[in-house]
Amino acid sequence: MKFTKMHGLGNDFIFFENLDNKDLNYSAMAIKMCHRQLGIGADGIVAVLPSEVADLRMRIINADGSEANMCGNAIRCFARYAYERGLVKSESFRIETFAGIIIPEVITENDKVISVRVNMGKPNTERQFIPMLGDEMDAIQIPVQVGDQEFKITSLLMGVPHTMVFANDVSTIELKQIGSAIEKHKLFPKGTNVNFVEVIGRDRVKVRTWERGAGATLACGTGCCASAVASIINQHTDRKVIVELQYGHLEIEWAEDGTVFMTGPAEESFSGEFD
Repeated sequence: MKFTKMHGLGNDFIFFENLDNKDLNYSAMAIKMCHRQLGIGADGIVAVLPSEVADLRMRIINADGSEANMCGNAIRCFARYAYERGLVKSESFRIETFAGIIIPEVITENDKVISVRVNMGKPNTERQFIPMLGDEMDAIQIPVQVGDQEFKITSLLMGVPHTMVFANDVSTIELKQIGSAIEKHKLFPKGTNVNFVEVIGRDRVKVRTWERGAGATLACGTGCCASAVASIINQHTDRKVIVELQYGHLEIEWAEDGTVFMTGPAEESFSGEFD
């Protein structure tokens, strides 16, 4: 099977086409292919599929075999993959995901994609849609006990569930210990992604992410969007936010109509064949 390895700021994926829509065991494939020592190595696999309601369809399977509804870094890589291989003709097109139709726009220079701007839709802060247990409608600065520590969390749905914890210095966070505990907290019947957010200024934050089904990742597109929205909701930043990550940054804008736009890079690492 031919594949292409791509990444968005270090969040890496194995792309392959299944335009004939063959019946494949994606979960088993992901576990085998994503293994860092015994496979290709990645945070997940991405299938490029035909769609009856959009130009193409994306399915993303995490390294542990679980399926994600959406992924912001993967959708940027998907847009570049599809555009540069001629699977779509326009610089703006529609991608079907389990989180709905996502519309990316590739930004080109000398016929090469240099970045991708994505309409990520509107966040939802209602607990029933995240989903998150509790009587309150929204989940803003809710105290949560993890071991002997208490954290105040803000949770929302950004295609997938995200929970934000604001910290003075995200580099000191015990990511695996705290992130995995919040991910599987009883408040979240389907689990949650966890983002630790350090506010640097009115237009800039730094984020570290623990992803549901993938663990610690170098970047998370939906997580950066959710972190920016949470920063705005909690009045830490203005509506345009630069989110700093280990290998670069994303530009996030929460428009007045409620739509979130994400702009950032998508890089191709290498291609090959996997038996």
